[in-house]
Amino acid sequence: MNERALVAHQFDNAAQQRDAATLGMWIFLATEILFFGALFVAYAVSRIRYPEAFAAASRLTDVTLGSINTAVLLTSSLTMALGVRATGLRARRAALGWLCATALLGIAFVAIKGVEYRHEFTGHLVPGFDFGYAGPHPAQVAMFFCFYFAMTGVHALHLVIGIGVVGVMLVRMWHGTAGIGDRGDLGYESIEMTGLYWHLVDVIWIFLYPLIYLVSRA
Repeated sequence: MNERALVAHQFDNAAQQRDAATLGMWIFLATEILFFGALFVAYAVSRIRYPEAFAAASRLTDVTLGSINTAVLLTSSLTMALGVRATGLRARRAALGWLCATALLGIAFVAIKGVEYRHEFTGHLVPGFDFGYAGPHPAQVAMFFCFYFAMTGVHALHLVIGIGVVGVMLVRMWHGTAGIGDRGDLGYESIEMTGLYWHLVDVIWIFLYPLIYLVSRA
């Protein structure tokens, strides 16, 4: 496809469009960091104020499933990076395979998280809906789980969006409308931007994992 045909009318050339897309993506990622950063700061302040309650609440989470999900998500970062590399090398079959593996790992993460949420639901650990913690500091333990569901829920939503975007890239690549090209062209750029978003979601989880599951071990 003619590269000029892929350039939007408001841009003079493909290079200008790529620069604008890259800048826009980094600004978007910065706003996401600010959003999660506010949650992390609020969590940190509450943890400092109620260390015993947060440690007790952390012991109620499923560290095994959390650790498995951490491994799954880190592996998905590797497959995404390999997919971006294969795209730049014009290795269409390899790129499709790596991106498909990334999407499947993302789906596996969401499924495991759903199992974990089910454990919390059956364990009566959902504040405002079915919270039945009978130990000390119930209000502070409920606060921990409010942070838990808010942070992991928003993270899971971002991951679902990422899975959807990877799926769109797979369909477009399969039909030959995006993805396979030299580094710096418009097709490669779309895959690279998708990879940046995916890596951000993974980095956020790297911070969430110790904050949620390892509090009682600190």
